[in-house]
Amino acid sequence: MESTTLTGPLLYLLITWGVVTAIFLFLLLRRSLLASHEDDQIFLDAAEEHMAREQRELVAKIDALSKPLMGTGILAGVLLLVIAGMWLYGGLKNF
Repeated sequence: MESTTLTGPLLYLLITWGVVTAIFLFLLLRRSLLASHEDDQIFLDAAEEHMAREQRELVAKIDALSKPLMGTGILAGVLLLVIAGMWLYGGLKNF
C-alpha cells in the first residue's frame, strides 16, 4: 500500500478551507443565537418603546451578518471545489 501525505499547495488550501469553514460556522451560530431572541410579532404601546428599540437593534445585527456569512460560505465552497479538483488532477496525473 502506498502512503500519501498532503504537502505543498494542497495542504495550505486545506488549512485555509478549515479556517474559512470555522469562521462560516461561527457566523452561522451567531446569527442563529441572535435570531432565537427575535420576536416575530410584538405589540407595544408608547411606554414600551425600549423593547421595540431592542428588537430593531437585534434585526440590524442579524442583517449585518448576512454579507460576511454569504461571503465566507461562498469562499468555503469554492475552496472545497478547488481542493477536490487539485486532488483529482494529482491522482489522475499519477495514474
